[in-house]
Parts: sequence; structure tokens; C-alpha cells
Amino acid sequence: MKIKFKKKSSEFYQELIMETNSILTETELKKAKWLLQFKFVFYFLVFIALYINLFNALIIQHWALIYLNYIFLGLFGILLAFNSSHDCVHHTFSNNKRLNQLIYYVTFNLQGVNSRLWKKRHIASHHIFPNVDGCDADIDNNPFIRLSESHEKKVLHKYQHIYATVLYCLYTLHWIFVKDIIYLSKSELANLKNQTYSFSFIVELILLKVFYLSYLIVIPYLLSDIPLITIITAFLLMHFVISIFFVLTLIISHLTTETEFPKTDRHGFLPYDYYEHQLAVSLDYHPGSKLANWIFGGFNSHAAHHLFPKLPHTTYNLISPTIKSLAIKYRLPYNEMSLIDAIFSHYKYLKKLGQQ
Repeated sequence: MKIKFKKKSSEFYQELIMETNSILTETELKKAKWLLQFKFVFYFLVFIALYINLFNALIIQHWALIYLNYIFLGLFGILLAFNSSHDCVHHTFSNNKRLNQLIYYVTFNLQGVNSRLWKKRHIASHHIFPNVDGCDADIDNNPFIRLSESHEKKVLHKYQHIYATVLYCLYTLHWIFVKDIIYLSKSELANLKNQTYSFSFIVELILLKVFYLSYLIVIPYLLSDIPLITIITAFLLMHFVISIFFVLTLIISHLTTETEFPKTDRHGFLPYDYYEHQLAVSLDYHPGSKLANWIFGGFNSHAAHHLFPKLPHTTYNLISPTIKSLAIKYRLPYNEMSLIDAIFSHYKYLKKLGQQ
């Protein structure tokens, strides 16, 4: 059965468009674009500087400094993806499509994750039907964590709120070296059907993984005096830290006790129109904060992102208060809480699904 949104749209989005257009004047949009590009330069230069610092003779003799350098390198790599790669994949960074594609390809693959596979899941699956079973690749069934009521419940899920943190520490390693490879064998993933991959694409994917390991492990070993065991330990520690940071700042934007998981009626219609749906399934944390916007690249203003994916994330803190006030006016769901409360809510959600 084909899944469809409720046909008649509410007045909410029409008024929101009018209010947003009055807020985002040409001057504000130019300022937002400039800030977006400044953030790219800032995060990219810090990332490069931290990588060069791996060969600094002053830190090579101190294992603690090496570990810290790797951790910050990983964190700024994630922040580069948050603040630049994500906008580029939505073509909000520049009016030049090729420039968007180039920056996205380089900055995303630098993190070890295949850019093309993620783009397909993010644009063609998640953004169309977020939190809809069978249509959102981000809540695809997996054997260890139950993220939806429709997924099979196993005995171990009863304890998932306890062991989830351990699994989350391995998330980026799993994504880079396992998840990307598994996707190559999946012809169907959520609403993505008949997926095929060319031989050249598979070769490219493997070469990018080799490049990732080379620039973070092989080259530092060959061109510095850092022991291999220290490099590998630092690499793993980096991934444990960035995995927790990545998961707990992103997963809370959709998977909490507050967010909804809309189901279709017998005719295949979801209970909301497209725009109401984005509100119901998203959660904001500190959406009006300039600091949060600087760090999280707009992921903290998730309702704004799903309602306006073609706007730079540097505008989200400006329009989020309007989204909230209009949602209240039209008595529509709007979810907002602090980052800490949202993380606790996610674990409550895991416990709830483990016991149902």
C-alpha cells in the first residue's frame, strides 16, 4: 500500500511561510550565507591544524597529548560534517551545485563514512517519511536496539536502556567498517527499492576506507615516532568519544518519548499533512541559541530543518521561535527541551520499547 500524507494542509504552514519571509530579509539571508561559509573555513582549518599537530615533536613524547589530539581531531571532524557537509548535501551552502557536491564529498568522506550511501538514505528516505516504519532508513530494524514498536521484540531488548551506551560507543566504527558494507548487499532499505551498486562504486568505497585508515593510522606511524600501539589506541579512543557525541546529539532529534511515530489508516493515509508531520516527529533542544547553532549546525533546531531543508542552518535560530508560536496557535505538536532532558527522554524511550 502506498503511504500518503493527509491531503488537506492546515493554515499553519501558509502563515509560517509569510512570517519566515518577513524575518529572513535579503540582508539576513546574506548574513546567514556568510556565516555558513565562515563556519566551514573555521572548522576545516581547525581540523587540518589538528591533523598537522599529530606530527608535532612537542606532543609525540606524551601519550596523553596524542590521545587528546586524536579526540579533538575526531570531534572537529564531526562538527565539520554537522556545520558544512549537511548543508552541502541539501545545496544550501552555495548556489553552485558542483561546489556543494565537492565540499560534501570531501568533508564527509574524511570522516570515513561513504558520502553517497548516506546521501541516498538521508534525502530519499529519512526526509520524506521521518519516523514512519518501513519508510525511514534511520529507524531500520536491527538486532540489538529496538527503535520502533513494529520491530520484533527480543529478550535482550528488555535491557537495551542499560547496554545501549556501550553500543553507542562503537557506532562510528560500526558505520564505517560494517554498516556501509552491509548496505551494498541490501536491495531494499526502508522505502528504497531495487538498490544496485556498480563495480566502480564498490571499488571507490573500498579505496575511500583504505584512505581513511591510511591518513589516520598509517601515515602518522610512518612519518612520526609515535608507536603503532599508541596510534591505534588513540584512534579507538577517538571513535568511542565521537560516537557518543554523534549519537546522543542526533538520535534525540527523533527518538524520544515526546516524538511521535505516526501510523497509517487502512487507506494508507498518515494522520498529519506533511508539515504537521515534521513537527510531530521532531524534537528541538535550545533551538533559539546562537551557541547551540554554532556547535550543532542546526541539528538542535530539527523542526526548522525538516520544515525548511533548503534554508541554511544559520537561519534556524531566527525562525524557530516563530515555528513554536505558530504550532501553539494552531494546536499542533511541538517538542522542545534541554539537551540533557532530551537524552534522558531517549533512554526512557529505549526502556519503554524494551518492556512493551
